[in-house]
Amino acid sequence: MGGVLFVDEAYALNGKSENDFGQEAIDTLLKAMEDHRDDLVVIVAGYTDLMDKFIHSNPGLESRFNRFLLFEDYSLDELMAIFQMRCGKGYILSPEAEPLVRDYIAEESADGDGFGNARGVRNIFEHILVAQNNRLAKMESVTREDLMTLLPEDVMHARGQIDE
Repeated sequence: MGGVLFVDEAYALNGKSENDFGQEAIDTLLKAMEDHRDDLVVIVAGYTDLMDKFIHSNPGLESRFNRFLLFEDYSLDELMAIFQMRCGKGYILSPEAEPLVRDYIAEESADGDGFGNARGVRNIFEHILVAQNNRLAKMESVTREDLMTLLPEDVMHARGQIDE
């Protein structure tokens, strides 16, 4: 067999009902880990608290997953850099909109659970693009600069701070 198996959001295997195949998947995984312990690496990943519950839900998991790597969340500056990278693919964030985006990211990431770091930034970026597209659709004439520029009102619409 050999190789590496990466299971993201592994806690989803903890079944919610009798009809779930999660427990069967866990049992199969544990057997494969035992039968191929010399040539199979299994990595499970997910949010820390949910992974703790997952690992502790089964003694077989606890005994086999005994090395952990914890990654810190990105800082606000790093999240802004990720947002700017997304803008670098054909968009310009107006200087007036930048502090609003920073506040938006800070608010969304403050919750911690479920934000998803770069995925959270991508979702924010996409919400802002939807707001920008809605703004542009109302314009009679749209320039190339209009198409490329994200304005404060786009951020505010995306956050639900002003009505359409």
